[in-house]
Amino acid sequence: MKKLKSSLTNMLAVLTIIAIVAAGVLASVNAVTAPQIEKINAENLAAGIKAVMGSNDIQVSEPWEVDAFTAYDVKDAQGNALGKAVVTTENGFGGPLKVLVGFSTEGDILGYTVLEHAETPGLGAKAGEWFQDKIKGMNPGKNNFTVSKDGGEVDAITASTITSRAFLRAIQNAYDKVIAGQDATSGATQQASASDMGTPEVIE
Repeated sequence: MKKLKSSLTNMLAVLTIIAIVAAGVLASVNAVTAPQIEKINAENLAAGIKAVMGSNDIQVSEPWEVDAFTAYDVKDAQGNALGKAVVTTENGFGGPLKVLVGFSTEGDILGYTVLEHAETPGLGAKAGEWFQDKIKGMNPGKNNFTVSKDGGEVDAITASTITSRAFLRAIQNAYDKVIAGQDATSGATQQASASDMGTPEVIE
């Protein structure tokens, strides 16, 4: 076989062929692995929702969106409402900090799990366990849900105040938008319906 003459045209042609072959291989690998990755992510999310809601025997609704938040309505096996699980994201020290948090029907925190983070290993990564006993049972609508350094009720991770603030903001924002926001929307809808039917509005 005659050796190709070394020239810019020939080099570009060879590089183009290599790029096309590589792209084809990557596309094939992606086609094979994508369904499996999607299945694993779905299983991890399902396990996460059970963990943050504190129950294995639950019914979970299809996801619904509120701005940048993804929420799931959760019921027990008998169909009684347990609360909501919400995926929320906030920028931390190293990048996005994504948290799945479970709220009771009253807005109390049942649990949480960190889904993704880019924080410093050994410091920011501790968010996955540091706050578990500190915030369970707290209600962002009633408690001062900030770090103690800012006058709040939650002790920050040692040497990682920025991550702590981001973590608490993520949960506070989820509460404000999904939990308190839904209550406000529900109340406004009920008042509008009462007005349409000619029923006097009751102000408490």
